[in-house]
Amino acid sequence: MSMTRRALLGSAVAVAAGAGTAATLGAGTANAAGSSTAAAGAGTATAAGSGTATVVPALWREFSRTPFTHPQIPFIGRAGCRGGAARFPRRPVVVDVRAFGAVADGTTDSAPAINRAIAAAGRAGGGTVTIPPGVFRIDDVIRVNRSNVVLKGAGSGRTTLYATKNLTELIGVYGSRYGGDKSSWSWAGGLIWLAPEARWTSLVAAIRAKAWPFEGWTGNKRDEWRTLTTVAPARQGSWTVTVADPSSLRPGALVLLRLADDADHTLLEHMCGGGPGPEAYYWDDKTKLTSYVPYEWPVRITRVRGRRVTLERPLPLDVRPEWKPQLTTHVPELSGSGVEGLTLEAVETPQQQHLLDKGHNGVVLQCAYDCWVDDVTVRHVDNGFGLVAASACTLRRTRVTGRGSHHPYFCREGSHDNLIEDFAIEERTSPASSNTQLHGINVEGLSSYNVWSRGDMRMGTFDSHRGLPFANVRTDITVNNNGRHGGDASAGPLFGARFTHWNIRVTNGRAGLMKIDGLAPYSATVGINEVSEFDQIDVPDFTGRLHTRLELYAGPHPVRPHNLHEAQRELGRAAPAPRA
Repeated sequence: MSMTRRALLGSAVAVAAGAGTAATLGAGTANAAGSSTAAAGAGTATAAGSGTATVVPALWREFSRTPFTHPQIPFIGRAGCRGGAARFPRRPVVVDVRAFGAVADGTTDSAPAINRAIAAAGRAGGGTVTIPPGVFRIDDVIRVNRSNVVLKGAGSGRTTLYATKNLTELIGVYGSRYGGDKSSWSWAGGLIWLAPEARWTSLVAAIRAKAWPFEGWTGNKRDEWRTLTTVAPARQGSWTVTVADPSSLRPGALVLLRLADDADHTLLEHMCGGGPGPEAYYWDDKTKLTSYVPYEWPVRITRVRGRRVTLERPLPLDVRPEWKPQLTTHVPELSGSGVEGLTLEAVETPQQQHLLDKGHNGVVLQCAYDCWVDDVTVRHVDNGFGLVAASACTLRRTRVTGRGSHHPYFCREGSHDNLIEDFAIEERTSPASSNTQLHGINVEGLSSYNVWSRGDMRMGTFDSHRGLPFANVRTDITVNNNGRHGGDASAGPLFGARFTHWNIRVTNGRAGLMKIDGLAPYSATVGINEVSEFDQIDVPDFTGRLHTRLELYAGPHPVRPHNLHEAQRELGRAAPAPRA
């Protein structure tokens, strides 16, 4: 017997929310910040044999009815590599780095050998490059610059790459395109760097010429693209679009959906949910924010039928004529590549003063799509794991440890649909130097639909670094909230719409950027223990009612579903995307 789409969704909700008796008790009340407190509007359920009452939020029941268009919670059920697949692709072993001269003695520079092995795997069309147990010294950047190449150690506890130099020494001073003496190695570049060769070459050339580059999908002057076709109006959450000319589109191809802003900044207002608050906001002096526009969203095409094109993820925003919507080309992506099973340890040096990082950085993915990092630890780094104009990538079982870092995790320059799960930020092993800064899990620069899941943060914060990130999710995370968020005033708002914090355990009771019902428009805070404001205290960027939701705050019952991403992934499996 065939099942309707509603029946499929209903069965997924039952799986995600768990067995038990539910009772809807009310719709909630509005608080002074314009948010809705819905602790009373939830059902309770008791796990069989556990004796522990869990609470199913009203917001989850609402979301399950409209998963792709809910006003406060984004659909992130397909975030990550290959739609969040549990297993990464297995590539056949093509070379052992020892065959190219790498030596696990801790003193021989093995970087040239490792890079030659990666290049050989690339020439072979892809494959796994293995690094056996031991300590391998590297005096240069390790570059995964070919698609379908996996750099695989014997495990993060067995294989170590010991990095003796920083990116300033290896490449040069990377200043800021926004002016001043800030070091862009504070938020870019890694000693293991996954990026397509074209992007790497142009970026290094620009740095050495002091023509500080835009690091994204369309080049230094955003001119490395051409229009494939224009796109007809469509609604956020749609899986299909109608195009003017499908002749250049093929299933499996990666394209950019490109949306320009207009003179009234209605695109930026839409990213914030629209309405009087965003309409009254003054955008014209937010020069750093406006440099991130056009919004560029990479996505694979799954089907072309006439002028109807089906995408592998639903539209992140409305598509309106005033934003000149197009599908375009981009710099050739890095796809199907990964780094697994190793520790990258930088030579231990004192953490630099804020924004003067030398670039003892960990692992960065740039202009990468469907790539991954698994079972990787970084130690004694300025900045840990980075996503720079990277999309649909997964970081799993990653850990930042050692003397303390500026950005343990950063997600910026238009990075979308990424999944960071089973991650840890350990306590620093040496005291912080004066004038240094600690952020945490960072997101900025119009980055959207990213997920941080199952985290153990012994230090840091939920660093929304301005630049109008929107529709991101943090879920099932324990955090000692002792970091501070950053962000230049010219980068604009801390949050756009549909930001969600779901089941967050704050061990030191500090509210900053955890409980966001008074800050983020059209967003949700669900299942968080009682917290209070102290230290860095923010005010909302937008006036008037924020249309936010606060549910199961400071309550005794654990929230169910426990993990918003896992529940949405089950929901998406039960209700597959519609076909064109």
